[in-house]
Amino acid sequence: MSDYLQRLFDLRGKVALVTGASRGIGAALVHALTGAGAYVVGLGRSNSPSGRFPDGAEYRQCNILDAGLFESVCASVVEDKSRLDILVNAAGITLPKSQGAEAIDGFNRTLATNLEAAHRCCQVAAVYMKRTGGGSIVNITSIGSVLGFPDNPAYVASKGGLRLLTKALAMDFAADRIRVNNLAPGYIRTEMTEASFEDPVRHAERLQHMIIKRWGMPEDLAGAAVFLASEASAYVTGIDLFVDGGWTAKGL
Repeated sequence: MSDYLQRLFDLRGKVALVTGASRGIGAALVHALTGAGAYVVGLGRSNSPSGRFPDGAEYRQCNILDAGLFESVCASVVEDKSRLDILVNAAGITLPKSQGAEAIDGFNRTLATNLEAAHRCCQVAAVYMKRTGGGSIVNITSIGSVLGFPDNPAYVASKGGLRLLTKALAMDFAADRIRVNNLAPGYIRTEMTEASFEDPVRHAERLQHMIIKRWGMPEDLAGAAVFLASEASAYVTGIDLFVDGGWTAKGL
């Protein structure tokens, strides 16, 4: 690889926050950004991550629903590292097949985590990014942000809302040189999707929608995340980058 291309994707000297980092997609993106040279602080509700964090990364327990706690963590990171360059909002929940009062509660809880807290994280992080000349925010959405799926209106609504929130914030933050983009996974094998993956019928149904005939793994998002976080995407903001095995492109 040429020196020019290496510089484009190089995150050395950058400081990143990744929410939802205890497992799954969030954990994989901690590894991706660290591998590109960033110093990464992964945040999660659990006391500790499910796997080992790489050198050049640290884990902090932080429930992003606690606005004061997230603000405190951001302030602490900036105090330690003197900057914040990258935010990846990977925290998310899904509460499918709720009915009645349970459905209303599930809807509110899902939007509180997947949309409201993500918005708050963007706003807080942008304050610090502005101070050091800009940055990149990557929101993890879903193919559910543009397609209807049954039995889970809360998840679809939250990811659809996050998709358009990203485009609005791309407009609002542009003057401060902060780019905001969506990274939209298809069916990725994580703890959240394990039941579908292990069910032969549901596994096959989902596979039929994919052009690349396999489910994705969290590591399949690594390259796209580094692209959106780095100078390689310096002229990119407000987009949806789908990593879905061709799901959203497939017709018959």
